[in-house]
This record gives sequence, C-alpha cells and structure tokens, in this order.
Amino acid sequence: MATKNRINTIIVGAAGRDFHNFNMVYRDNDRYNVVAFTAAQIPDIAGRKYPASLAGKLYPKGIPIHIEADLEKLIKKHDVEEVVFSYSDVTYEHVMSIGSRATTAGAHFKILSAPDTMIASSKPVISITAVRTGSGKSQTTRKVANILQAMGFKVAAIRHPMPYGDLAKQKVQRFASIADLKKHKCTIEEMEEYEPHIVNGTIIYSGVDYAAILEQAEKEADIILWDGGNNDMPFYKPDLNIVVADPLRTGDELGYYPSEANLRMADVVVINKIDSADPMDVNELRHNIRVINPKAQLVEAASPLIVERGEQILGKRVLVIEDGPTLTHGEMDFGAGTVAAEKYGAAELVDPREWAVGTIRKTFETYPEIGILLPAMGYGEQQIKDLTATINKVPCDLVVIGTPIDLKRVAKFKKPSVRVQYELQEIGEPNLKSILDVFTQKL
Repeated sequence: MATKNRINTIIVGAAGRDFHNFNMVYRDNDRYNVVAFTAAQIPDIAGRKYPASLAGKLYPKGIPIHIEADLEKLIKKHDVEEVVFSYSDVTYEHVMSIGSRATTAGAHFKILSAPDTMIASSKPVISITAVRTGSGKSQTTRKVANILQAMGFKVAAIRHPMPYGDLAKQKVQRFASIADLKKHKCTIEEMEEYEPHIVNGTIIYSGVDYAAILEQAEKEADIILWDGGNNDMPFYKPDLNIVVADPLRTGDELGYYPSEANLRMADVVVINKIDSADPMDVNELRHNIRVINPKAQLVEAASPLIVERGEQILGKRVLVIEDGPTLTHGEMDFGAGTVAAEKYGAAELVDPREWAVGTIRKTFETYPEIGILLPAMGYGEQQIKDLTATINKVPCDLVVIGTPIDLKRVAKFKKPSVRVQYELQEIGEPNLKSILDVFTQKL
C-alpha cells in the first residue's frame, strides 16, 4: 500500500495494550503507517506478525513485531516520525528512557489519552484495575462478580489481553468451562486469570479485538466487568472505576505507569493487604491517594490465605511456586506461597536456581531479583515442560503452590504439594457490597 504523506509510526508494546491502541486509533486510519510493533516483558512475541485479518485494509501483509532492543534501528530504517508507548507496570524512569531513545533517534514520543482508547458499552461497566501487578485485583474482581450475581445480575468478565498464541484465532475468546482452557491452548498465565472465574461460575472473555469481544459479551450480560491486567488502564469506559492499591509497595502508585492515571480516574480505591502491611505504609498510601484523588471512596481489605492441608508444611523443606508476573515485572519478592510456608512452619525454603532448566533458567537470568522462589512461568509448551522438569529436580519434601490455578493439572510433577489460595475480605465500611448497592440502584 502507498504510504505517501502518512506518518510512519512504531507502537512500543508487550502484546496487549499495543494491539488495543492500534485497533482503536490506527487501524483503517490513513493518516498513519504503522511500520512495526516492538515487544517487551513477554517471551516469544517478537519475530511474529500482527495478522492482516486483524490489521485492516491498510496492512494486507500484516505488521511485523520486533524486539524492543531494535527500536533505534527500526526508527532509522523506516524513517519513523512517531513512537507510541503502549504497555504498563513500568517505572516513569523506564517510560522516559524509551522516550529518550525515540527522540534521540529522530522520532517524536507519544502516549495516547485514556478516554480515546476506551470503548463505550451499551451495558453498565465496572472496571477493576490496580497500581501494580500482584495488588489483588483478581480476587477483587471475583468478589464484585459474586456480589452482583447474588443480586441477580448476569455478569460477564472481560480480561485484559494475554494473546500469546495464534492472534487471528484469538480475536474473541470465551471461557465457560475448564475444557475451554485446553480448547484455546492457554498458557499458565492465562489459566491463572481465567480458571478462578470459571470455577466461580462467571463467564470470562479475552482476546485481541475488544470491540468485537464487547459486542458478544453484551448479548449475555446485564453488567460488564473489566478485569484489568498489569496495572493498565481500562479498555472500556467505566461507569464505576475500582482501583486496587498495595501498601506493601507504597510509593509505586506515584512512580509507575500508569498507576497514577488509574488513581486519578478511580471512583473507589481498595487498599488491600491491610493485615500484612506496616501501619506507617498504610497511612502513607492513604495520604498519597487523598492528594491525587480526594473524592475517591476508600475500602480497606485483607487477602487471607486458604491453605489445603496446611499442617503438612510444618518442618518440611519446601519449594515455593508463586504467580509468574507478580515476581517478574511485578517485582514482588514474596507471594501467597511464601506467606503460607512461613505461617505453617516450613523448615526451609529450597532455592530452585541450581536445578532450573532451559527457559526457567533464562527467566532467573533475566529477573535475578526473584531469588529463591520459583515463578510459575508457562508461556508455551516448552516452558511448561521446563517448569515441570525444574520442580521434579529440586530436592524438597513438599511443593507449596501459591498460584491461582490447579498447577498439577498442567505441570504434572511427581512431588507432594499443597495449594494456597486467597479471597478478598473487606474490613469495616464502606465495603464493596454497600458501594454496589448504591451503584445498581441507579441502573
């Protein structure tokens, strides 16, 4: 296709917000010529294409996806005028480092506005986002779904994208049963987000084209729940905007992108993990929220552990497996599995790094701050095999699984294990029920 007078553009992303921004602003827009996406955070995205079937009439060959390290080369090769930053859960320093790379290579640097990338729904929308990965938005979304279903509403949850497979086939995905996870060839990260909803009796959608996803979900739901990923902003225009904040990482809400944007847009801020945070950090977080958004309602909550056969942990040498993204770009140095191991008296947390295999070893090299915890990485068949092999090699008495899914169904390791789960438990008033009572009375 001719590109005369079109603005050559690169969208810098991580296989989620970048595709959505393209669909909302650039697809079929003859003012722009998107020459490439770049990819970060997620393995095995670069080297592929955003397919022609999703890219629209201006891109009959699709759009190539390159590694972010090639940004300067791509700017010069394609005479790029604009670089659009389109991913989340990174520091302001990281965002502006990308900006500096773009501007010194000769391109303008740009971030799209929140309203211009939100789709309006014909049904009421409640969004649940967070200030960091691992803050507790998943259990908050489940709590909201339970409350609404108890009121008699049909709810469809729509999850932030995790399109790690065939993008064309993943345009619209609907999950209503555990069998659907296998049907759509889900990664472990996808299962961690979808499976708890399915077990909870909530239909969940995900995919790549969020206008098409919304159109289908609206046909079977009274209320749409936006279940955010990372700490990204909602893809849909919310009628009630709930944001989860984390007092274990106080200060991140003002130093990570787009944490502050989420706080500024929030109608309700859930301060989670009250039971495990330092009161000084909780007070500082309250102050920061009030400075940014004095009108937001504050809900305080804990995420108590539910441990099956927790007594088995006592005195054991345990391997702790935690949610992958929480440990990697979420930068948490512990999770539910760690807390359970300490609470129930594990004799030792066994360091898995010496026995890590293949892609799991590479993950530890990329994210050395993970330390002695094993991230439940499983972005593809090989990585699941490597995870299983690593678990089997680690010399431990027991595996403590701190991920939201039945990991043994996917990684068929031989060692005995216990599962650790958690649900949101609000403390005092207001709580989500009282807030949703008021919200639904206006519908």
